[in-house]
Amino acid sequence: MTMGRITFYEDKNFQGRSYETSQDCPDMSSYLSRCNSCRVENGCFMVYERPNFMGHQMLVRRGEYPDNQRLMGMSQSDCIRSSRMIPMHKGSYKMKIYEKENFGGQSMELMDDCDSIQDRYRMSDCQSAQVMDGHWLMFEQPHFRGRMMYMRPGEYRSFKDMGMGAKGMRFMSMRRITDIC
Repeated sequence: MTMGRITFYEDKNFQGRSYETSQDCPDMSSYLSRCNSCRVENGCFMVYERPNFMGHQMLVRRGEYPDNQRLMGMSQSDCIRSSRMIPMHKGSYKMKIYEKENFGGQSMELMDDCDSIQDRYRMSDCQSAQVMDGHWLMFEQPHFRGRMMYMRPGEYRSFKDMGMGAKGMRFMSMRRITDIC
């Protein structure tokens, strides 16, 4: 099995000092003073605007990203501060979403992508989740648009407390991260 590999560069267009990794990197400042471009040799990674996998995040797959600010919609002073490798998952996908925090309110079980929880389940909100199998992306708008959040197996009792940078952020669609990375 091929491991994912990503190279980060201090400047746009793959210029300046670089740092290559195949693992999670909770704080890019240990290796680079800033990160403004990256190249993914293989695999999938989530990149984050703040250390410790916090703030605005974006999925990057095999390819070149010459301008991270344009990629992530960040301001001129922001750049990638941390990254997480997404392991390949073979098998089933299963997640249970809840209307309210702490697994309260209406709940639904998903085993495939959902482009709108409002249309499919008549749920107006999703505030907590349990991921049993697979790796998922949650999107703030229907049809896989807007800001996203990476979810690996585990319990997520309150999305408000997860460092997304925006209080009251809602998730309205979900997509599996499949082996096409």
